[in-house]
Amino acid sequence: MTQRKRVRHVAFISTRIAGTDGVSLETKKWADVLRRMGMECSFIAGECDEPANRTRVIEEAHFNHPEIRAINKEAFGQQIRTAALTQRIVAMTAHLREQLSAAIDDLQPDVLIIENALTIPMNVPLGLALIQIVQQTDIQCILHHHDFIWERERFYLNSIDDFLAAAFPPSFDHLQHVVINNQAAREFSRRTGLSCHVIPNVMDFDHPPDPPDEFGASFRSEIGVAPDDIILLQPTRVVPRKAIERSIELARRLGDPRVKLVISHDTGDEGEEYLAYLTEYAELLGVPMLLAAPHIGDSRMTLADGRLQFSIGDAYPQADIVTYPSQYEGFGNAFLEAVYHRRPIVSNRYAIYRTDLEPTGLRPITFDGFLSDRTVAEVRRALTDEAFRHAMTEHNYEVGRLYFSYDVVEQQLRAILHQLETRLSRRSHRGRTAPT
Repeated sequence: MTQRKRVRHVAFISTRIAGTDGVSLETKKWADVLRRMGMECSFIAGECDEPANRTRVIEEAHFNHPEIRAINKEAFGQQIRTAALTQRIVAMTAHLREQLSAAIDDLQPDVLIIENALTIPMNVPLGLALIQIVQQTDIQCILHHHDFIWERERFYLNSIDDFLAAAFPPSFDHLQHVVINNQAAREFSRRTGLSCHVIPNVMDFDHPPDPPDEFGASFRSEIGVAPDDIILLQPTRVVPRKAIERSIELARRLGDPRVKLVISHDTGDEGEEYLAYLTEYAELLGVPMLLAAPHIGDSRMTLADGRLQFSIGDAYPQADIVTYPSQYEGFGNAFLEAVYHRRPIVSNRYAIYRTDLEPTGLRPITFDGFLSDRTVAEVRRALTDEAFRHAMTEHNYEVGRLYFSYDVVEQQLRAILHQLETRLSRRSHRGRTAPT
């Protein structure tokens, strides 16, 4: 009987494993779950804030590397590709393949978990290098897909369809594909003909957040909000699909001069035009809109000039209500964070909310595309009726514990790793030399 080869060491690979973006946060949660399962975790990325002894940084793997940005500028927004661009992509792919191979040889993982690097083409050469390594080494892989290429309009017009078809995502049936919602699972299978696992984004609901301390309680004063002001927290980046104009409208319709809309993050990689529009719209409606991004970082600290830097976890407890009016979300990380921090939520019923969150029994205040009088009235009640607010947030927390906890990830990963261990054992058995 063949002895099962156990997976003891996994290596995560991504463009970036650092900060508070959704991919980095979920990567770290998976690593936490795997560690409690007894696994060793390593990390390979263009930027990484994990311990240096378990990390291999490859600068060209980052989507903000100058050469990668130059490639993207030429590759997207036009249909004709120059020979020079082809050569640049091929050369960078070869370089990254060598760097990745060296890192993998050094770390010696049993399994690779590739986080979104074979899903959305933020770094095309990295994706091409990864599929070449997978094909040439037969290393066992889990592909964790967060945002697919077909979900982003800015990638529709391009001159590299052949490269994109090969890697984003690859149609390899020997890989374990994981998506974060049911709609993505259906579309992935329709486009690739492959099956996949669905593992939602999660929070550690078995360990509630610590109550606010003195440092966290100073968040309001640091951003210029009075103790009796009402904070509507928009815990997202400033990008059009977040539909922040609806949060501005809500603040105006509440009709209370104490209401302040606080936006937690900056514009990211999608430009400043939308922020300019929101600023003008807020001024037009007379809504105080505060950009808290300069005060929020990866961790809390006192900066050299004496200003305080807070974590996003400091912002949630200070919010009177969380606004989540998105037109589209891959899942809803900030929604789940608000549930975890027991804050009342007003949310648009975006597609993934309807298919993956609503059926669990979560009870935020919702609207369908536009704010109604009913929505505004329910928000007022959540702000003024403590019993109503408490019942809502406690119910949502218990639903989160049931459907979106670390236990959900552990159960699913155990099943996937069992399949990979079976393959590893068979391959090891076939590779043995028969006794003489």
